[in-house]
Amino acid sequence: MTEETRLRERLCMLARSMFERGLTHGSTGNISARTPDGGLLVSPTGTSFGRLDPARLARFDAQGRQIGGDAPTKEMPLHSAFYQTRKRAGAVVHLHSCHSVALSVLPDADADSFLPPLTPYAFMQLGRVRLLPYFRPGDPAIGDVVRGLAGRRSAVMLANHGPVVAGLDLEAACNAIEELEAAARLALLLRGTMPNRLTPAQVDELVRLHDIAWGDE
Repeated sequence: MTEETRLRERLCMLARSMFERGLTHGSTGNISARTPDGGLLVSPTGTSFGRLDPARLARFDAQGRQIGGDAPTKEMPLHSAFYQTRKRAGAVVHLHSCHSVALSVLPDADADSFLPPLTPYAFMQLGRVRLLPYFRPGDPAIGDVVRGLAGRRSAVMLANHGPVVAGLDLEAACNAIEELEAAARLALLLRGTMPNRLTPAQVDELVRLHDIAWGDE
């Protein structure tokens, strides 16, 4: 079995796991991974995370030309922007997960730091999550906005749409986007209360210890 074959099967297995646990539904969501030769494997358009076929994943070469598989997700501009600006990214995942979307539509959502500082894990895996304004699905302008971040964020939340996370590899990207959804769920559960948040000093310690890209400098 080649390394690419293993990557294809791993991508489909992780996508199916997220689907079966309700992190995305129907034909929503898309996922991509960097191949050993610098190309990409991408989930096809209109497909379900629960039923991806390893042999039908869209295949791109290192120059961004499609060389095999079905037509890719219409969110290719979004995926491409993350790979272009975060050179170490090995995978990108986009979900339509319920709690994160719910948090994004609230009028007091914080655009610069979408997730409130409730636990350390979201910061350790995601850094600071930027809430982006609404764009229609597949709008190339989403890619332009992500490129405008110049690689300073590994995760963004598309308002009224869903989260997007870039990771060093498939497992890291999937783990991080699951942490984003869990953190959003926790924020909604505590909404209207006065929870004990992490202090600025505690957040600064996490940023320092884990070399987290925190600001926009």
